[in-house]
Order: sequence, then C-alpha cells, then structure tokens
Amino acid sequence: MQTRFAFALAAALLVLPIATGSTFSAGGGGGGGGNGGGGQGSGGGNSGGNSGGGSSGGSSSGGGSSTAQCRSGKVWDRKSHKCVAPRQGLLDDDSLYEAGRGLAMAGRYGEAITVLGYVVNKADPRVLNYLGYSHRKAGRVQVGLGYYQEALRINPRYVLAREYLGEAYLTIGDLAAARGQLDEIHKICGKGCREYSQLSQELAKFGKI
Repeated sequence: MQTRFAFALAAALLVLPIATGSTFSAGGGGGGGGNGGGGQGSGGGNSGGNSGGGSSGGSSSGGGSSTAQCRSGKVWDRKSHKCVAPRQGLLDDDSLYEAGRGLAMAGRYGEAITVLGYVVNKADPRVLNYLGYSHRKAGRVQVGLGYYQEALRINPRYVLAREYLGEAYLTIGDLAAARGQLDEIHKICGKGCREYSQLSQELAKFGKI
C-alpha cells in the first residue's frame, strides 16, 4: 500500500513538479549528497541512467562554471557560457538535467525541482532520480520514493537510484527494504562500486550490514 501510494503521488507530481518546490529559493541547507539519508551520489550518468550500473556521468560544471555559481533563479548555459533564466525550449534536456543536478547537490532543492520540471523527456531516469533526491532531501520522502521507483521501472540497472532509494527506506525505518536495494546493487556491479559502498555505510549505522 505504501509503495502504491508513493508511486501514485510521484506520478501526479511529475506532471506539475514546479508546484511542489519553493520557487527559486536562495537555497542552502545541507549540501546534497551528504550522509544521513542523503548519500554522496555521483552523477546520474548518460541518458537512460547509465544502464551498466555505475554512476559515471554528469559533471555540472559547464565550461569552467556551474549553475551553483549562478544567482538564484538562473542556471548555467553551456552553449552561451553564461547564467540564464531557465525555461522550456531555451536549454536542451541535458543542460537542464545538469543544472538541476548541480542545484540538488548544492542543497538548493526547490530550485532543482523547478529546473528539472522544464525537461521535456519526463521519462528520463536521471531526471526522475534527482527529482526524487530533491524531494527526499527537502523532507518529502514519500514523494521521493515514487520518483525513484519510476526511474527504476524504466531502468532497473540504475544503481545510483537504487542507492538513493535504499537511503530513503532508511529514512522511514524500513531496514529490510534498504538491505534489499543493497543486494540489488551487488548483483549489478558487485561490492566494488561506489553506490554499494555508500549504501552499506548507511546501513552500518543501523547495525544491519
């Protein structure tokens, strides 16, 4: 029941993600990717969420700068090499993803949700993953769960989403489900990948690894 509720809630918010976040707040509070429910996820990989398992991609620094350095309400445009106001059609999906990811990693979750909402391809697992991350870190864990689950429905081998989903389960005290995600990561990329290490560290805090 809880899983179906989270999925339905995220599916509804996927249509209008802008409404769920604070509109271009100055952002701050807890750098994205920290421990204690956040995890230090690396980038989401290339389009499709990096089907090989590892989270390779995605530096948010376009040409020596990044969205995190732009003032509130603007994102870095890799083509023009300047900060611009984001809107659908102005930037390509990859640029919007990189900008949204950079904002999420900088702890500017409301802005990240807004920017990711401009992405045309709503089924991009990378975008779904960082919408989940931003909502979870902003305290909307059930919404985050739904986004992670949808990203993994599209690409079950997206290990970064599995790491973050496991951390979300830990946040709500579902240790068995978190351990299940660790097992899935192990099947995909073994114990040597970064996502396995990150989630196992979080589980160890609960004495469950």
